[in-house]
Amino acid sequence: MIRVLKNVRNLSTAPMKQTELSVPVPWGEIRGKIWGPDHGRPVLCLHGWADNCGTFNTLIPLLPKECRYVAVDLPGHGLSSHRPPGVFYSFPSYVADIHRVVDSLRWRRFSILGHSMGGNIAGMFSALFPEMVEACVMLDSYGFIPTDPKDVAKIMRQGMDELLQFEKKPEKSERVYTYEKAVERLSAANPTLSEASACSLLERGLVQVEGGVVFSRDFRINLKNIVRISLEQSLELLSRIQASVLVVLADEGFEKIFAEADQKKFTSAILQGYKHKNHSVATVPGGHHVHLNNPELVAPLVCEFLHSKVLSSTVRADGLTTKL
Repeated sequence: MIRVLKNVRNLSTAPMKQTELSVPVPWGEIRGKIWGPDHGRPVLCLHGWADNCGTFNTLIPLLPKECRYVAVDLPGHGLSSHRPPGVFYSFPSYVADIHRVVDSLRWRRFSILGHSMGGNIAGMFSALFPEMVEACVMLDSYGFIPTDPKDVAKIMRQGMDELLQFEKKPEKSERVYTYEKAVERLSAANPTLSEASACSLLERGLVQVEGGVVFSRDFRINLKNIVRISLEQSLELLSRIQASVLVVLADEGFEKIFAEADQKKFTSAILQGYKHKNHSVATVPGGHHVHLNNPELVAPLVCEFLHSKVLSSTVRADGLTTKL
């Protein structure tokens, strides 16, 4: 059962209807926002690491109005519940979370729009549940982040050590900020964000407390992700994706900022894997959050893709699609 909360402030630039979403899960709730008509073609929108569904505030209003966009705050982010004590954050767990959401929405087949980490979750979901995904858009994301097998043991141990050490620390009260200082902190951590984009993320990234605001995200999302896959495993998963895929990279984005030198050989192989399956890869000028800072650069590519791969077909009674 889902709860749709009606009182959400509309963006001045967005003629689409907006509502707030709450999906019960065993440890609390997954929150989100909904844009578009009740019976529009379903598109699930997944944000990046340490962001929230506010990352799509400027892009979705520029996308086809015939779609229904559901953007979620992933667990530990935004207004969604944190995972229970003692639990790791990992990509397979997020994939299960997404399945919970679409089950609650009663979506049998849908498209996914994912930024950064959200694109990686989209890639794994599309590989594990290929019959459910019609089209997949990855924004400054490769769908998979391979790890050299020789590094897996070290990374797994590091992630476990970090969680165990975190649990031994005495519980401290969250640091309280003024709103202005919170904007400064987020901007310092993400220098490519415009001030307007930072404020958009902070709409769901802060909680009001006595004396100011605190960040809403779970600190454990900063710990090393212990679930890793190799390039070979990544390519095998990629080969199982049946959806049409569009990869939109930023020329000053993920690879330039985050990828280490030895990772670039992996990303090159992943991109080649998409091209080998006749998927689309495009590059736009801008940084990692170009979809939020300058959505007009990204929207035309996404619109054309959704029109050609999704809106040009009809949905049959069995949930499959037929070209018009």
